[in-house]
Formats: sequence, C-alpha cells, structure tokens
Amino acid sequence: MNILSLFVLIPVVMLLGLWIARNLNQVRGVMVIGSSFLLALSVYLTVAFIQARQNGDTSAMLFTYSTPWFKPLNIAYSTGVDGISVVMLLLSSIIVFTGTFASWQLKPMTKEYFLWFTLLSTGVYGFFICTDLFTMFMFYEVALIPMYLLIGVWGSGQKEYAAMKLTLMLMGGSALLIIGILGIYYFSGATTMNITEIAAMHNIPVDIQKVFFPFIFIGFGVLGALFPFHTWSPDGHASAPTAVSMLHAGVLMKLGGYGCFRIAMYLLPEAAHELSWIFLILTTISVVYGALSACVQTDLKYINAYSSVSHCGLVLFALLMMTKTACTGAILQMLSHGLMTALFFALIGMIYGRTHTRDIRKLGGLMKIMPFLSVGYVIAGLANLGLPGFSGFIAEMTIFVGSFENNDVFHRTCTIIACTSIVVTAVYILRVVGKILFEKVADPHYEQLTDATWDERFSVCCLIFCVAGLGMAPLWVSNVINGGVSSVLSVINF
Repeated sequence: MNILSLFVLIPVVMLLGLWIARNLNQVRGVMVIGSSFLLALSVYLTVAFIQARQNGDTSAMLFTYSTPWFKPLNIAYSTGVDGISVVMLLLSSIIVFTGTFASWQLKPMTKEYFLWFTLLSTGVYGFFICTDLFTMFMFYEVALIPMYLLIGVWGSGQKEYAAMKLTLMLMGGSALLIIGILGIYYFSGATTMNITEIAAMHNIPVDIQKVFFPFIFIGFGVLGALFPFHTWSPDGHASAPTAVSMLHAGVLMKLGGYGCFRIAMYLLPEAAHELSWIFLILTTISVVYGALSACVQTDLKYINAYSSVSHCGLVLFALLMMTKTACTGAILQMLSHGLMTALFFALIGMIYGRTHTRDIRKLGGLMKIMPFLSVGYVIAGLANLGLPGFSGFIAEMTIFVGSFENNDVFHRTCTIIACTSIVVTAVYILRVVGKILFEKVADPHYEQLTDATWDERFSVCCLIFCVAGLGMAPLWVSNVINGGVSSVLSVINF
C-alpha cells in the first residue's frame, strides 16, 4: 500500500473505532492512539522524504501512486508529495494530536464531536496528499462540511449565525473553484486532471488563464481570509470550540494559501503575473486591516481571529511576490502561524473554561491565579509579534526580505506598508498581555480558580516546543521545502 494513503486510511479506521466505542475512555483511547499514529507517520514521512532527496531523487513529487477512478473525465486517485506537502502534513498531525488533548474534558456528546473532528482531519490530509484536481476538490469539501456542525452544535455565542455564515461563504468559494477546475481541465486538452501533467503541458491560452485565474485564486482566497472575503473568519473562530479553532486556524486556512500556490499560480502562470497586482493590493489591505482590527477588539478570540486574518494575508502576499525567498517565507509562515494560533486558541479555550468570559475588560491578574497558562500566553504573544528565537520572526523576516527583492516601486511600496503590521501586532499583543495577566484581579471569585490540568499542560508544552523549535532551528524546514518551492516557481517564472 502507498504510504500516503495511510493518512486517509487511519482517520477512516478512527471513525470506525469511534462509532464502536461505548464509553468516554474508549473514545479518548481511539483518538489518542489514532492521532499518535498519524503524528508518527508524518515524522516517518518527513525523514523518508529527506533521505530520498539526499540520495539524489530529484522528482517533483515523491511516493507517487495513481489509479483510475472515473475514466470519462480522466479523474484518478493520484497521490504524491513534495517538501511543501510534507511539512503541511506534519503541521496537520501536530494540531490534530494536541487538539485531542485540548478537547479532553469536552462535553456533551464527546463521541459525536470527535467523529466530526476526525472527518474534518480526513479531508485536510486527503487534500495535501492528492495531485488530482478533482480528488483534491473532493477532500477540500470533506474538510469544510463538518465545520457547520462542529460550530453550530458545540460552539458558543452566536454559533448558529457563525456556522451558517462560514458555510455559505466557503461554499460560495467552492462554487468558484469547481468552475475554475473544470475550465483548467477542458482548456488544457481534457486529457488529465493531474496537476504536474497539466503544468508540464503548459498549453492553456493566456486569455483563458485570465478568465479562470480569479475563480481559483478567490475560491481558495476565501478560505485564506483574503480581503474582502474574510468576514466569516472572525465569527467562525469566536464561536468554534477550542480544538476546532485550533484545526481551523492552524490547518484549514492553510488550504487556501496552498491551493493558491499549487493550483492557481502553478497552472495559470501567465495570468498570475498579469493579475497579481490586483490581489497584491487586496492582500496588503488584509495584512494591515487585520492587525488594526485586532487592536479594537475586546474578545480574546476575536483578537486572535483578526490576527489570523493579518497573518494569513501575509502568506498570500508573499506568494504573489513570486521570489524564491518570499515564497519560502510564505510556507514558513503557514507553519509558524499554524502552530502559534493553535497555541493561542488552546490557551484562550482553557482560560474561558475557568473564567467563563473572553472579555479582556473582565479579566485581570491571571498571572497570579494560573501562572502556567499565563506564561504560555506570553510565549504565544511574543511569537506572534515576531520576537527573535520564535517561529514568527523567521517567517516574517524571510517574507519581507524576499518581497523587497522585487526592485520596482509598486512591490516595494506594498512591502513597506505590510511591514507596518509588525508594529501594530506588538500594540495589541502587549495590550492584551498587560491587561489580562498583570493588572489587579478583576473578580474575587477568580482567586479560587485552578491552573492547567495534565492534559492541558501536555498540549500547551507540545505546541510551545514546536514554536520555539522552528524559531531556533528553521534551516532543516527550509531545506525540505526548498525543492518544492523551486519546482513551482520554475513554472510560474517561466
């Protein structure tokens, strides 16, 4: 069996195990064993990929496998990974593993919650391993559909509104995607849906590319919080349960940036060059607007949600710069933001579970009451604002240096404007940290609250280790993704 298919098979087995489970301990056991296997498999895949590259395998995609699925439309179950896919699978496994422990105490309907959570992760894994356009789209939809129930049933606040808004906007983006995918298929000759084969043919007329590039880029950009299609994101994040927010912001939004790079820009390169200026303006707005919006929020989840709009906008911004350094920074930013925002949402969920409020005006003195969670929040904040030694610094500096390599006025002006988000990020992060952690205790009842439990400490420590590890030893990740970035850019910068 192809090793990549295990990333889909294991979650399917987990779904069966959860269906059979009869009590809470069995449900937890299935999730811990399954997520541990997925994490171990992603680590093994990363090591195997590095070894294959070191042994001289220069193929664009490794561990490939293909079997026909629907021959009339040349649809196949095709899998393969490059360095970008490998690190995305590793990120997904880390978030699923830590999200399991972050949801350890979740009630009610724990079994049903984990069933939908596992189905969501199945779609994410399938999307990153597939190289067939239609199969990728199918897994993309599998990843989106469970979000409605996970937020609508287990969420908080205006959960029904947030779930419906998220579903309608993402389904609208999906409608654009299917139009773009079918357009690429038919105008490339209608002989294959394999991404690498279509890219190699390079036979889609420029005028046709200009028609379908906006469909694909906006379709994926909706999930990547592209301005002005980002409005679903803050409401969805604020209402989602903790682990869903972790997976949603940490991994699901990365499908947007990955799809824009792998499909829109890779398969429609001429249109990417000619229309990039439009989307570059929109992403620059996303970066600055998201940071400024976070400054005026009073809800911890909304602050982090608007921060995610800014940081995910930075991913699309870097990709559109189309330099190797900037695109490498974009992938590093996907990893960094995925880990940081998962840590943030985990900590916010743990604080909310004790104080029953996310309003920073009603919080204070938490450093004295729950020091472990508070220190974790400080570390997450410092990583978010780009402190050297953490993942945020490496990713953002790589992006801005790579973006400035474009020596025209337009690109450099956009880069300078985007750089202002660093200062704004420091403002809202330090404001929140000072308010909720170091001011006097806002409510006498908070004095009776407890600090993190063992499962929460384990989840937080794993994420902190990854955030610090990527910040202090980023070179190996850069080496892994280098080949994938170069391969895609060789087609884009034809």
